[in-house]
Amino acid sequence: MPLETLTLTLTSSRPVRETGVQLRGFFATKFTEYELLHQHVDAGRLVYQYPKIQYKVIDGTPMVIGINEGAEVLKEIYDQYDRITLGDNTYEIVERNITLREEAFGISHQILSYRFITPWLALNQRNYERYFRLDWSKQKNLLRRTLVGNILSMAKGLDYVVTSHIKLDIGRVRHRMCTVKGVNMLGIECDFMVNFAIPDYLGLGKSVSRGFGAVVKVKNL
Repeated sequence: MPLETLTLTLTSSRPVRETGVQLRGFFATKFTEYELLHQHVDAGRLVYQYPKIQYKVIDGTPMVIGINEGAEVLKEIYDQYDRITLGDNTYEIVERNITLREEAFGISHQILSYRFITPWLALNQRNYERYFRLDWSKQKNLLRRTLVGNILSMAKGLDYVVTSHIKLDIGRVRHRMCTVKGVNMLGIECDFMVNFAIPDYLGLGKSVSRGFGAVVKVKNL
C-alpha cells in the first residue's frame, strides 16, 4: 500500500538542543485549528490513534513528518513562521526543505533491515518490571512480540489490513533511560529485520508524535 509522506526539515541559525516534545508543543500551540498537529479535540480530549504528524529532532535538526492527510496539513503551514520557540530558546529558521514521497508500506516479499534512531518506548510499567526479571532470550522474545504488536497497531491506524504473518527478529539491544511527561521510562535502541516496509522516520511504540521510536532503513545489519 502506498503512503504519501511529507518530510519538513528546518535549518536554524544554530543547532537545536530540545527534542520532539518541545517541537510538537510549538506547532500545537501556534496552529491550534489543525487537530492533526496536536491530537486534541474540543474540551481538550485526546485523540488516541496513530499520529499522522510526528515531530523529531535528529542531530540538532528539527523534522516534522506528515502522513497522508497529515502531509496536506504541513503543505498549508510549512512557511507560516520565521522562527520557532522551544522551551526557553528561540531559533531563527534560515531554510526549509520539503520532501514529498509516495512510499511502500506493508507486508514485503523481502526481509528489510531497520534501526531505531530515537529510543523505542516498548515497555509499560507492568512489563518493565517483568522484563528485568527475565533472561536475555526471554527479554528478546518479549521485545519481538511487542514490536510486532506495535507494527500491527501502526498498520491499523493507517488503514492497512495485515493479511500475512509478520516475521521479525531483533539484534543487539541497548537500554537508555528517557523522560516522558516527567516520568522516567526505559528506551530501547536496536536494529531489527522484518518482512514489512516502513517509510523512514515513522515511529513505533509509545509517544511517537513526540519523536520516540523513529526508524530508518539500513542496508546491512
